[in-house]
Amino acid sequence: MNHTTPPPQSSEDQEDRSPKFEWDFHISAVVSSSVGTISDTLGVIEVNSLGTLFATGGIARKIRVYTLNGNPTCQINICTPAKLSSLKWKPLSAGKTMGSADYDGVITEYDLETQMPVFERDEHSGRRIWSMDYSHGSVVGASGSDDGTMQIWDPRHDGLKSVGKVHFGAPVCCVEFSPFGGALIAVGCADRKAYVYDVRNMVNPVAILDGHQRTVSYTRFVDDRTVVTSGTDGCLKMWNIEDHDHSLIRTYRGHTNQRRFVGLSIWRNQGLIGCGSESNQVFVYDKRWGEPIWVHGFEPEGGTRSEHGFVSSICWSQVGDDECTLVGGGSNGVVKIFSGKRKTLTSIS
Repeated sequence: MNHTTPPPQSSEDQEDRSPKFEWDFHISAVVSSSVGTISDTLGVIEVNSLGTLFATGGIARKIRVYTLNGNPTCQINICTPAKLSSLKWKPLSAGKTMGSADYDGVITEYDLETQMPVFERDEHSGRRIWSMDYSHGSVVGASGSDDGTMQIWDPRHDGLKSVGKVHFGAPVCCVEFSPFGGALIAVGCADRKAYVYDVRNMVNPVAILDGHQRTVSYTRFVDDRTVVTSGTDGCLKMWNIEDHDHSLIRTYRGHTNQRRFVGLSIWRNQGLIGCGSESNQVFVYDKRWGEPIWVHGFEPEGGTRSEHGFVSSICWSQVGDDECTLVGGGSNGVVKIFSGKRKTLTSIS
C-alpha cells in the first residue's frame, strides 16, 4: 500500500506523539447470526439515541433490532426486498421509525411497531445507494448513490422529486448531517475528496477536503468544526472545516482498508474514533494521537484469524462519559459488543 508523506505534525503531536492508554476495553457480549457466513455480512450497525437498542442490516436482507444492555436479544426482524447498505433511526419519531437504503436504489422508512414500510422513494434510477441520513434540525433526509448524486428529500412528500441535488460525477459513498443541528452535511466521494455543504445553498461547498489517495468511504462529524474522513487508502484524516484553508489536523494509521467498507464511528463525548479493518480487527483511536490506542481481533474466541474475514461495521453508543459501548459487526454476520472504562489516575501512572 502506498502512502503519501505524512503532513507536518502539529505542536500537540510534536510535544508527545505517543498514545496514552487511558481506557480499558473488554467484550461484554457476542451475537451470532443464524447464517454465520459471508452471505450475512453486516453492512451497517446503528445504536439508538438512548443507547438501549441497536439495529443491523446487510447482505441477508434483514433489519434486526436487538437490546443493547445485558444479554442482547433480537426484538424485531424485518425482511427487506433488497440488500441493505444503510440504516438510520429517524429523529423525533420516539424510536418508532427507521430509515433504510438498499442496493436497488430505494429509500424506505419502516414503522418498527407494525414492521411495515410507511414511506418509499426511488430517485436514484435504480442505482445502489451507499448511505442515507436524517437532518437533526429538520425533517429532511439525504442519500448518496452510485449514480454520482447526493439528494436531499422530504419524507412528508411521497413520490415528489428531491428538494436538492448535487452532481459529483463519481459515486457518493457517504452522507452525514451534522449531529449538532445546523445546516451542514458532509459527503464522501469516489473522486478521493470529501465535501461539506450548507443545505441552504447547495451550489458551492463550504469546504473541500482533499488529501486521500483513494475513495473517501466515510465522513463523520467530531464536533461542529471538525470532520473525520476514512479512505480506502488505509487511513483516517481529521480536518478543521472552520478555518479558511480547511486544514488537515491529523492522519490516523494502523488499520487495513483498501477495497471494503469497514465502518467508522465517533464517540463524541470523549473523542474516540472506532473503525474496522480488512485484517479482521477493530481499531480504536483517540483523536489526539495518530496511532491506535486499542486493537482487537474479530476471530472466534480461541480461534485463528480468517484470511478472508473483515470487520464491516462499527457504531458507538453516544451515552456515557467515563464508560462507553462500541458495537462491531463482521463479514460473517457476528456482532461483538465492547465495553470501555476510563482508567483511574493510579492505573494510568
